[in-house]
Order: sequence, then structure tokens, then C-alpha cells
Amino acid sequence: MKTAVDPYFYHYLFIGVFAAFAVVFPVLPIILAKFVAPKKPSPLKQMPYECGIEPVGDPWIQFRIQYYIYALIFVIFDVETVFIYPWAVGFKKLGVLGFLEMILFLAILAVGLIYAWKKKALEWD
Repeated sequence: MKTAVDPYFYHYLFIGVFAAFAVVFPVLPIILAKFVAPKKPSPLKQMPYECGIEPVGDPWIQFRIQYYIYALIFVIFDVETVFIYPWAVGFKKLGVLGFLEMILFLAILAVGLIYAWKKKALEWD
């Protein structure tokens, strides 16, 4: 008795093969490098490289936390634009509910910005 294969099976098979390839392709060179790469450490090789200049001082320095806060706020508003562009393209199809959802999304981000502003996270000392 022959069973028919669902045509959607091939779509899922393609996604599965693609996902396996997406995992194997970057991981395989890392694993191969562990076995193939020469292992001859020396103090010169372990020294931090600074664009051909002799390193001066300790390479481990502390950055002010404010740099990270600025970076996080930038990422938040950068992701916001990623959501706003497709919304603007489909604005007419989304209707009033889509408009209200975007207003809610922008209000949540505005509350976060106001909170950061009130905590003086956006000011340099």
C-alpha cells in the first residue's frame, strides 16, 4: 500500500534543511579550527595588538556606565524605527486598530524616554 506524501511536507523539509545548514555552516569552521590550528602560544602572541603600536598600559580599562546607557537607548529607538517603517507602509490596511496599537507602542517608548530623562541618564557630568 502506497501512502501519499503531503505536499506541504516538502516545504517543511526545505525549512529543516535550511535551519540545519544555518547551524552547521558557522559551527563547522570553529570546530575544525580547534583541531587544525597550530597551538604555539608565546608572550609575544598573547600581547594585545594595537594597530602596530607597542601597547602601553593595562588593556583592561573601565568605561563609564553612561556609555552603555546611551548605547541601550540608541538600540531601543533603532528597533522602534524597524517597527515603524513596515507599519507606515501598511498604514491604510491596518485601520484604526493598527493606529491605536502604534500609539500605544510609541507611548510605552515615550514613558521609557521620560524615565531616563528624569533619572538624568542622558546628561554628561
